[in-house]
Amino acid sequence: MPKHKKRQDPLSDLLTAASPEVLADLIVRVASLRPDVRRECLEYLKKHASLSPEQKKRSEGEAVLALWSELVPDLDELDRYGGGDYAVTEDVAGLLVRIQEKLATGRIEGETRRELLEEILPFLKSGNAGLDDELYAAAYAACYDAADWRHLAQSFEGMQKEWPVDHARRIYRKLGDREKYLELRGKRMVYGADYHDLVTFYWEEGDKARAIAHAEFGLKKGEGRMVELRAFLAERARESGNRERYLALEFEQATDCLTLEKYKAFKKCCSRAEWEIIEPKVLDRLDGGRETETLKIRMHRQEYDAAVAVLMKGGYPTHEWDGSYEIQVAKKLEVRFPEEILGYYISGLGNIGANAVRKEYARKARVMCRIRSLLVDVLRAEKRWRTFAGKIKRDNLKRQAFQEEFAKAVPGWCDIA
Repeated sequence: MPKHKKRQDPLSDLLTAASPEVLADLIVRVASLRPDVRRECLEYLKKHASLSPEQKKRSEGEAVLALWSELVPDLDELDRYGGGDYAVTEDVAGLLVRIQEKLATGRIEGETRRELLEEILPFLKSGNAGLDDELYAAAYAACYDAADWRHLAQSFEGMQKEWPVDHARRIYRKLGDREKYLELRGKRMVYGADYHDLVTFYWEEGDKARAIAHAEFGLKKGEGRMVELRAFLAERARESGNRERYLALEFEQATDCLTLEKYKAFKKCCSRAEWEIIEPKVLDRLDGGRETETLKIRMHRQEYDAAVAVLMKGGYPTHEWDGSYEIQVAKKLEVRFPEEILGYYISGLGNIGANAVRKEYARKARVMCRIRSLLVDVLRAEKRWRTFAGKIKRDNLKRQAFQEEFAKAVPGWCDIA
């Protein structure tokens, strides 16, 4: 059988026939309408054409601006509507990261970097596109020297908005502009983190007395975010040998949103005698804390009665999954407290006679598996299981999706009368 002759591409024929001038004009025309095509042309020619050092440098900057032109229509829309489609957001974020990577090479000319910054700044002032992290990263990457950083800081300061001004303050501190840093820092002293920032500034300057004074003042006046400030003062107390002050600060540090990890860390700070006195005060702070962390601490201390009480108080997790900590604990406590844990599982069924979507039936079927395992495998009460399950099955016979999901998940469901 004769082989078919490969068909020649008509476009290839025309390109071969065209003069270099015509080809150049064609590429410029197409690239001027399509930023992505312009960028691809620039990248291709950088790799395959013999360019002078000046041309290479200029092409690097042009590639950055082409990336910006490619993303800006979508960025405009995201900014206008306060975000948008996830795929669009991801595409724009990806292009911003590529811009940042190109800037990070250190090969982009100052004029190009300044042009790009002027394009980015209005979006940072708006802060409405949902891409602040990527935009700030690109703006920072465009700064190569002190003049660039100062221009950026002044631009942020001129926006007169909290977050950009915060960036300006950090830049001035990085530049060593003490006067501007202190001016902007003094305008916003609210949270413990604000005071900690000022404290570390003075400490790094060597003005330790002023740093400690501001830390103590911030500890009294700061509104939240006190972790760094307490840690600073605790370290100073430890260095000075003020054990009482050190433990008091570490106590507040540990019991501020108490977790098992904080509990363990604080215990390591204390001697055996100190812990005997302090531990009851730590445990008093459990009430009103996060139930999962309270549960972890009770289990760590092997206070299983208290752990069951925490489980019952919190109720069965609405969006449980097999790996959730509460379910793991309930499983561990089944042998010690079978009836209590059975009640806990049954509460997870909710209103078992109510109409629901298939996904909810599937969730309830998983809960039913736990009830079955406890009754059959732990309590050895097969008859009790069949009585319990039989009533539920009969009450829901008309719910086909319910029966299908339970048949898939619960062993022996179809055999229950």
